Amino acid sequence: MTKITIRRFDRNVVQALTNRGFPEPLARALAARHVTSPSDLDYEFKEMLSPWDLKNCKEAGEAIADAIWKQKNIVIIGDYDCDGATAVSVGILGLQALGAFNVSYLIPDRDKDGYGLSPQLVDRAAAAGAEFIITVDNGISSVAAVEHAKALGIETVVTDHHLPGDEIPDTLVVNPNQRGDTFPSKSLAGVGVIFYVLIAVRSALRAKGAYPNGKQPNLQHLIDLVALGTVADVVPLDRNNRILVSKGLDSIRAGKMQPGVSALLSVAGKNAHRICANDLGYILGPRINAAGRLDSINKGVECLTSYDYNTALFYAKELDQINAERRNREVSMQSDAILSLQTISVDDSNSIVLKGDDWHAGIIGLVASRIKEQTYRPVIAFAPSEENGEHVLKGSGRSIPGIHLRDALDRVSKLKPGLILKFGGHAMAAGLTIRKDAFDEFKELFARAVKELSDPEMFERNIVTDGELRASDFNTELVEAIRKHVWGQAFPEPLFANQFKVLSQRVLKDQHLKLSLEVDGREIQAIWFRHKRELPPTVHLAYKLDINDFRGRQSVQLIIEGMEDEFEDWTA
Repeated sequence: MTKITIRRFDRNVVQALTNRGFPEPLARALAARHVTSPSDLDYEFKEMLSPWDLKNCKEAGEAIADAIWKQKNIVIIGDYDCDGATAVSVGILGLQALGAFNVSYLIPDRDKDGYGLSPQLVDRAAAAGAEFIITVDNGISSVAAVEHAKALGIETVVTDHHLPGDEIPDTLVVNPNQRGDTFPSKSLAGVGVIFYVLIAVRSALRAKGAYPNGKQPNLQHLIDLVALGTVADVVPLDRNNRILVSKGLDSIRAGKMQPGVSALLSVAGKNAHRICANDLGYILGPRINAAGRLDSINKGVECLTSYDYNTALFYAKELDQINAERRNREVSMQSDAILSLQTISVDDSNSIVLKGDDWHAGIIGLVASRIKEQTYRPVIAFAPSEENGEHVLKGSGRSIPGIHLRDALDRVSKLKPGLILKFGGHAMAAGLTIRKDAFDEFKELFARAVKELSDPEMFERNIVTDGELRASDFNTELVEAIRKHVWGQAFPEPLFANQFKVLSQRVLKDQHLKLSLEVDGREIQAIWFRHKRELPPTVHLAYKLDINDFRGRQSVQLIIEGMEDEFEDWTA
């Protein structure tokens, strides 16, 4: 079932914001997101949280500054997603700007090495001459690897943002989520953490007399990469993260961006002057992530760290081609998954577990996400893989609100110890590995675990909106006012809902529904992506506002996000 509800908001705050010139629908949305005054939307750098409140940031800055001062060979160890690639790039470009001459990087191979700093990766860094290792977007669980580095005489600083386990590495760790850290924001992405550390490095170098003329390097030129990694990693956009993203977008719109970002925008056909946070997450981020899924994330790093635009464009074109391949494979795998659903009674199931013999392990998370959206059930998708010479199944899962995916996997591991070879993750997403012959048993036990951890009402989809719009509100001025703000995870873009008459409907490219709708006598165009089913004459729809620019003529277009359930059974 699907229902549409309205977020609560403080009417006094709405009045205060409208008195300051905010359109009333936007004021409602901001008030519902706990904005209390225009000052909450002040996203200047001076409003950033202080790096000195981040545990070990000052000490890590001093240690890295000392390594630069002594011209040590520094190796950055990253991760194979967009946050990892941008964090590595910010680390390289930032350290070089601060005077480091010997900086290189290593990123583990998704299939061969697994995630994060490992002893074998330390050996590869040592073979490359590493004297100092900095992890970015990983390392909080790399206890054995840090000890191995110590044994080889290599100093390590860990910068990460993931939740720690019972034991953390015995070295300087900068992570807002580590125990004892009182940093007000726990939502920094990996790229945000290394950006903070670089500020501390610059301060330590300044204390050493590295900038005798008083002119220190300006690290703000990295903010476009910080914004890209922050949005792409889907971390909650609290106020501090919104500052980082807002300043990054300002920089890109002003044409002050890395050549790699400019090149990615070019191959994507996006206008830098009109870029918004969604473009970072849905246009640029996937091109970086695709390399980590199907090829080598190194191509993403080389693109983002290129000082020359033509070199960056070469890599951007490669990333674009890899992303096109990713889309094709994803479409094929999704088709297989949808066919598999025909053998399942979704309404009678509390979970969906699927596998494909020719599925790619780097894409199964995307498939799980799509099927989760379609079925509103926790979904785990498996693909064949090989680990230490053994044929296994690698799985990636996505969940729905209220059902903690990692806890469900932990429950399975307790119901049948050894069934899951390894797993990790959090409430909404997780990964795991099982033996190839354990699929059916896992499927049964996972359904049992989800049943034990859930209530029936959790499987009812609730689309939370910001209420109705009047016919006069459907104007480009409101859309532009919304676009001026930063939206994302935990600070979602305004979503409205109205009852409409359906004037006409047709399917585009055999997958998207193009609609002409009417509300209070006004006709409005809309599109519902990845939806082909015919709608009834009257519908209650949830939607976002967009602008359709056709031959220089701009008009409001609705992006449909969902439909209330009472209408979904109309054709049954």
